[in-house]
Amino acid sequence: MNTVVEVKHIKKNFGSNEVLRDVNFSVNEGEVVCIIGSSGSGKSTLLRCINMLETPTSGSIFYKGEDIRKSGMKRAEYCAKLGMVFQQFNLFENLTALENCMIGQTKVLKRSKEEAEANAMKYLSMVGMDAYINARPKQLSGGQKQRVAIARALSMNPDAILFDEPTSALDPEMVGEVLIVMRELAKSGLTMIVVTHEMAFARDVADRVVFMDAGVIAEEGKPEQLFKDPQNPRTKEFLRRYLQEM
Repeated sequence: MNTVVEVKHIKKNFGSNEVLRDVNFSVNEGEVVCIIGSSGSGKSTLLRCINMLETPTSGSIFYKGEDIRKSGMKRAEYCAKLGMVFQQFNLFENLTALENCMIGQTKVLKRSKEEAEANAMKYLSMVGMDAYINARPKQLSGGQKQRVAIARALSMNPDAILFDEPTSALDPEMVGEVLIVMRELAKSGLTMIVVTHEMAFARDVADRVVFMDAGVIAEEGKPEQLFKDPQNPRTKEFLRRYLQEM
């Protein structure tokens, strides 16, 4: 199985605050990996380091076996290969849903306007947003914005998509519509790294679940093992209230 992304001995400090402490982590092609843990455990920082939105203090990040910090690959080129879906959507407010899904294709991938539009329409339709192509973000609900953001990431035809707590900014009734889309993407074989507090999604959809605590990976394994028989005391403590519901 081909490894898409691998991080080795990643550390990240913000001043004197050590947020990531010697993290080693890899994701294979077609794998869905969910990263769980308490707020402040380093989950989102790990994701942002993988995507080079944050520069690690030390350590290496490999993309398909190549050390991207030494390869000379431009960050925009690398980010196009690893799509990102943010907690706060990060759509361009002055652009329509269609234009939001086209701009990266034309600016970074240098696709023609016609090709970019056809590709954007394909993915907006896939996430159920084809009826809103001319709407601007302020005209859309939170769930609709997040579905456009997912379509935007897909439009770049990335090797993997990173999801940074994609439902945490949504009203409860809108969470379901985004998770449905993500479940369908997982079934399609898309490589996904998902930072989430949605334990049922992690349990049902992930191939592997990673539990982070205090800047390290405290435990990882298949969801049936980690949720039913966690080995680390911190994992047990974190999951206790979820395990009672499952």
